[in-house]
Order: sequence, then C-alpha cells, then structure tokens
Amino acid sequence: MPLTRRALLTTAAAVAATPALPSMIQSAHAAEGPLPLLQPLPPGAPDRRLFAPLEQRFAGYLAILAPMSNDIVDDDPATYGFMAGGWWRTPAQPFNSRVQEHVFTLSWFYANRRPWNPYYRDAALLARLDAALQHYLKLQNPGGSWPEYAPGERGKASSGFGLGYLAKTLANLRQANALPARRRELEGALSKGTAWYLDPANTVVWDDPFQYTNQALAGVAGSALTLQLIPDPVLRRRLDERIRYVARWSQSPAGFFYDPRGMDINYNFEVMLPEMAELHLLTKNPALVTMTRKFTDWFGYNLLREPDGSGWLTYYAVSDRTATAYYDDVVPDPDRTNLGSLFVPAVPELAAFFTTREDRAATRTAWAADPAPVAPLAKQDTSPRIIAHAPYGEALPTRAAKQAAIARVPYLRKDTFTELRRDAVENQDYLYVRRPGFYLGAFFGTRPGSVVKAGTGFLWHPRAGTVIHSQQTATGCWATVRAGKADAESNLVAEYRSRDEVRYRTPDNSVVTDLVTSHDTVSRRVTATSAATEQLPLVLQPGDEVVFSDGTRVPYNESRTATADGLTVKRGGSTIAITWTGTRPASLNTSTRTYLRDQRRRVHVLRIPHGGSLTTTIHCR
Repeated sequence: MPLTRRALLTTAAAVAATPALPSMIQSAHAAEGPLPLLQPLPPGAPDRRLFAPLEQRFAGYLAILAPMSNDIVDDDPATYGFMAGGWWRTPAQPFNSRVQEHVFTLSWFYANRRPWNPYYRDAALLARLDAALQHYLKLQNPGGSWPEYAPGERGKASSGFGLGYLAKTLANLRQANALPARRRELEGALSKGTAWYLDPANTVVWDDPFQYTNQALAGVAGSALTLQLIPDPVLRRRLDERIRYVARWSQSPAGFFYDPRGMDINYNFEVMLPEMAELHLLTKNPALVTMTRKFTDWFGYNLLREPDGSGWLTYYAVSDRTATAYYDDVVPDPDRTNLGSLFVPAVPELAAFFTTREDRAATRTAWAADPAPVAPLAKQDTSPRIIAHAPYGEALPTRAAKQAAIARVPYLRKDTFTELRRDAVENQDYLYVRRPGFYLGAFFGTRPGSVVKAGTGFLWHPRAGTVIHSQQTATGCWATVRAGKADAESNLVAEYRSRDEVRYRTPDNSVVTDLVTSHDTVSRRVTATSAATEQLPLVLQPGDEVVFSDGTRVPYNESRTATADGLTVKRGGSTIAITWTGTRPASLNTSTRTYLRDQRRRVHVLRIPHGGSLTTTIHCR
C-alpha cells in the first residue's frame, strides 16, 4: 500500500496509542554480545502466490534476509553491528556507512505483517537490526555527514542516500513501536544530518559547478521525508530553497541532469528521476514537474526505438559514468525506474519509456505461477532502493498511452529537422539530424569524462532500426583511428557550416572531418596527417544479408576481410549501402556486445585502412 503523506504525519499519534511491547523490544542499546541467529526460511518458502503484485520485488530480499542478518558482526567490539558479508556496496569495510543501508530492509521485514513474511516481529531480527543501527549511527561525523570511502570522510552520496534509508527505518520502527531509545538517537542523527545536508554553505553537497545531481537529490528527498517525521519549520524553509537551487543549477540547458558534469543515461533515468518522484510526492513542488518535462524532451532524442517494438538502444557513447546501452520494452520487476512513473500523469510523453501496466501485470502473473523456488539476490545486486520505493506505488502507462507517447518522440514524429542542443558553460554540443532516410546523433566540444566518445555517435533507419551505434571504447566507437588513438577520444572542435554540413577536427588538426547529410545519405570526408583507419560499429541481426562489394558474404556473428570499395546490409525491405573511395582491404569483425533481452543485435566493427584521406558514404534506402 502506498506510503502517503497523511500516513507519515499521523505516525506519531499512532505510536502514542500503541500498547507497550515487551521489554526486549524496548531495549535502549544492543548488548554488544552474541546475537541470536535469524532462522532460515522454511522449506518451500516463500510461496509466490501470496505476494501482492507490487510486492513481488520483496521476494528476492526475503530469500537473503537471514544470511545477510546473520553476517552482522557480534564478536568484535570494534566493529559490533557492522553488516559484514559483502552484501551491499564496496569497499565492504566497517567505515563505509553505505554498507549499513540495509537497516531499512531489516526494519521493513520486522515492521510489516504479510502472509509470506515469517520475520514479522521476529526478536532475533530486531536484535540484529538494533546492532546494525548502533554501528551506523556511530559512523556519523560530528557535523552530521557519513563516510563512504575512508573513515571520517564527509560523503555526498553516503550522507544523501543514508538520510533516505534512515528516515524510512525510523518510520518502520515507529510503526512497530520498537526500540524507543534507539529511535531517539536516530531522530537526533537525522536532524543533524538534514541540517548539514541542506546548509547552502556545505560545499561537499553544493559544489560549484554542481556535480552528481542524483546524489544531491537523494539527500534532498531524504531530508523531505525526515521533515515529515520530525517537523522543523526552519529546515523546511531551507528545503524549499534547496529545491529551487537544484531546479536552477542541476539541469543542463540541453535537458539532462549533470552527472557529474555531463549526461548519463543510467543515472538520469534510473536514479535521478525516481528520487525526484519521491521528492515531488513529499513536497508537491511544481518545479520538479517542469524539470521532468524538460528532461523527457531531451531523453526522446537519445533513445533509439527499434521498429519491431523490442525496446530502445541508447546514445550511451556520451554517457559520462555508466554503460547502459539499451532498455527492453518490457522490464520485469525488480525495476529500479519504477518510481519515476509517478511523473507520467503530469508528463504524458514520459510514458514512452516505461513498461506498460498491462505488460507488467502479465509478467507479475507469470512470476506468481512459476513453480521454481524464489532465487536469492546475488551479493552486491541487492539495492535497497528497489523495495524502499515500493510503498509509494506506481503510475505505469497503459499500452495505448505508451504508444501515443512513442508517436510523439521527436524523430518519430518528424522526418526532417536539425537540432543542436548546447551547454555553453560546459562547452558541449549535442547534434541531432533527422532526414527522411535516417536519424543521426553526434557530440562535439569538451568531453565531460574519459568514457565519453565524441564525433558521430549513431545512425538509425526508420524501418531497419539502429544500424551504427558507437561504443564507449576506443576499439568500438565510430571514429577515425590514427597512431593508435581515435579522434573520438579528443575534445573535437566543430564548425557548423549549414544545417547539412559540419566540419569538426581534433585540437591538433591531426584529423579533420567534413560531415555532410542529405535526404537519405550521410557522408564523412576525412583528412588525416598520416595513415589512419575508419571505424564503424555496425549493429547486425541474424537475418541480415551482409555482402562486401567484391562478393564476400559475411555470416552473422562471423568476421571477414575483403578487398572492396563498399559493404551492403539488407534487412527486410531496407538497404544500407556503405561505400568508400578506392578499392582497399577492409574487415568486419564481430564483437561480444549484444543488445536487448533477445540478444539478436550484435555489434560488428567495420574497419577501412587508408593513407590519410577517405570519404565514406552511407546510403539509406
């Protein structure tokens, strides 16, 4: 059942009316001695059929609850309560407060009665939770922050996410009327942590230029929940001011959220957006909807819809931190993007990127009917965010709403435009060119991080889908490779000569490229100061007919070399013809990179060596 604002505000009253529980539950501190072991699940448990659809995601956590809880240290006074075992976050060291975030998980299972939860009001679970909280609270620095990578560090992420998990833990303990003395300690820690996090003079969180927006938003959301549980008018005003600050400084003019100072598909969609949704649920601040609307517009330029409806490939070559290269059309639970769907009613275009409620219902029905035992989560793959967000509910779109939103995605709605999104402060240019025969993306300017690959990034065909897809590697990006280095690894300088022509170059002018587009053609004329190799990462499918101009056929998932002046890819009724000046040796090499759940799309890298000058033309029909 969703955790409502009314429920949060009335928690204290409910606690006051709850009868006192046994003295063991009222204990102020862990005894710092041997803790009782949490009993494993009974044979055959849990029964999948007992889970409400939205709570199926708890099953994998239930399967690890006993071993994870029993790994809590109880035989070493120096680390008593440390959640050992390597279940969550690295470094798995006693000083890393992020390891302790599963106190929320333990508190949820203790506080919530469910027919499938044998640990409700379990005394051993409470004792271990108390010990883990004791260790967690001891890690808090005097100023209110928590460390992650070193003892005493003032961590932005560890403090921000920690506020959210500890606030939710407090809510669960109040609901269960458990550990009153520990709750008072927790309230003090949360108040101190919130004051530290929301302080405008705190340069750890509010750095200039603003970085790692997802972390800051997590802390603001955790602060909002804290202030629901522990009202403070002064901090509430500061919360509102920090939301205004985030709205002004966290989002690039291009539309993405800085992470750290560039875009990142994964962190923007899977972390930032859900945290914003929680914050909006708690505060109703309209600026968060405005930010989401701007982000959704940006997102629509960077996700490439496969015509068969199987999902989206992403322009991940310009992601600053992670390598999320695709999203399946149907994502089963656990899905950490879920909470972001709460923005769909206010921002209907966002529906294009979420699993539909009909598809999610079907996968949940299939999960419940599966006779296989519930698989325990693998260590490190145990993010408590998955279940921490579940009580808020979801607003997944209908199939009809999703299809309508897909039809409004910019390059699916219009077949001709040249869109240049600029971030002048960061000197970043994101270019999107739509013509009747193709859709192309490119990036120029200052790369925000070493994984970002500049230059031409993708080529999409209306019927064939994604044909060229730049990787985040030097050997897999769409680039000119000279002296062992791809020009995509440089801060390319661009000159926009017209809506159809861009000249871009490396800072040392060792590689100059003229990019020219027309109705159904993309041409790259390269001039290098020495011998080089043109590199094109093609996305091929099992049914494709791939032939070099000399007649050499390339079977799917195999490599071939040929002396030719072109390569043709036929997919269904579409033809992508790649030609180059002069007959010369060329190779097409398969890679291990595949896309989408069906794994049918595989990257094959085309390489064409030349003496320093080459024109490559791509004809899309």
